[in-house]
Amino acid sequence: MSLTQAHKIAFQLYDLGWRLALPWLHHNNRLAEGYDQRTLQKGLPPADIWIQAASVGESLLAVELVHALVLRRQATVLVTSGTRQGVDILTHNFSDPPGIKKIRVGYFPFDRPCLMQAAVGTIRPAVMVLLETEIWPGLLQALKKFGSRVLIVNGRMTQKSLKRYLLWPSVWQSLKPDKILAVSPADGKRFGRLFGRQRVAIMPNMKFDRLAAPAAGESASAALQTLLPPRIPFVVLASVRREEEALVANMIRQVLNRHPRTVIGLFPRHMHRVDSWQQRLHQAQIPCCLRSTLSGPADAGTVVVWDTIGELSAAYRLAAAAFVGGSLAPLGGQNFLEALAGGIIPVTGPWWDNFAWVGTQIIDSGLLKVAADWRQAADRILENLSSPVQRERVTEQLRQFINAHRGGTATACGLIANFLENNRRAG
Repeated sequence: MSLTQAHKIAFQLYDLGWRLALPWLHHNNRLAEGYDQRTLQKGLPPADIWIQAASVGESLLAVELVHALVLRRQATVLVTSGTRQGVDILTHNFSDPPGIKKIRVGYFPFDRPCLMQAAVGTIRPAVMVLLETEIWPGLLQALKKFGSRVLIVNGRMTQKSLKRYLLWPSVWQSLKPDKILAVSPADGKRFGRLFGRQRVAIMPNMKFDRLAAPAAGESASAALQTLLPPRIPFVVLASVRREEEALVANMIRQVLNRHPRTVIGLFPRHMHRVDSWQQRLHQAQIPCCLRSTLSGPADAGTVVVWDTIGELSAAYRLAAAAFVGGSLAPLGGQNFLEALAGGIIPVTGPWWDNFAWVGTQIIDSGLLKVAADWRQAADRILENLSSPVQRERVTEQLRQFINAHRGGTATACGLIANFLENNRRAG
């Protein structure tokens, strides 16, 4: 059997799998949203540029990308997402303003090869832009047949994903994009193994362009200041997830054993965990109260369980030390940049994959402390209590760090515009 025949059989089987799955997907709560458009019963409009953003994070990047895109001639831009939340973000941020960019939003079709052939034949994109890791074989095959230029921007690929793709490397070689802009040398190397190194370049991560400079927020912090006793250290334990609660409770005991007069602000990631935290702290005989019950300063040595929302940023600006949760268990971590913006160097556990895009340079620069386990996390907090840093210096370091990593959006926009113009000339 020739390689071409093997690829043909593989796509026939892939198409069959989608055909069998589609009736069941109609009953999936998440995929039922936009089902008519996902199956092309409701068509997608023609577009010169088609941008695919998987979900919320990628949709936010797509908004930045489209707004920054500078084109020489009139063009229609179609932006699709695979989730309702992603489509909502796109719809909310695009209003089809007058000018050379006409913007359309829709759901990303299911990747059944025959559906994708029909979708590409209707949309007829000159340029296809895939954000981060949106690599779909049905889509890539249809784009190749139509002659669209294919670009991956802000490209990320884990080692686990690469191993899965390399189960049949010849298929992906036949579908390789025209250009891949990866966000790190490690990601670029993995893309290079799959598609060829000559097609890969490195770009700054577009997410840095979305980061705002640290803000002051004195009024919100001043309101919280009345809830803290003067000259008593305040420690924030932020975005704590259910799976790590026992470990964080151990951290609380260790911190209070060494600094018994510390006030600890405990911010559960989900409000429904507040009652469980109260029970856990009562059983451990650790003094605690709810944030909503405070009308004056909390007692020294108390854990304040935050049962109100919207005050974490202000709390960071008052804290002497902070731990950011979702990181003592393999949950991906939560946003430690918010703590930095508040002028404090945060501590996180070993699992912070969701923010690996920031890069290990942030650790090397001293703006993040990563602990191997709860004991080390508690030690890092105690170190920060013993050697507080100047907030102005931390926020200025963060500003410099962000500025040094900006520019990804402009890089991607320049390449998209060049691809579109070259494709028009070729046509």
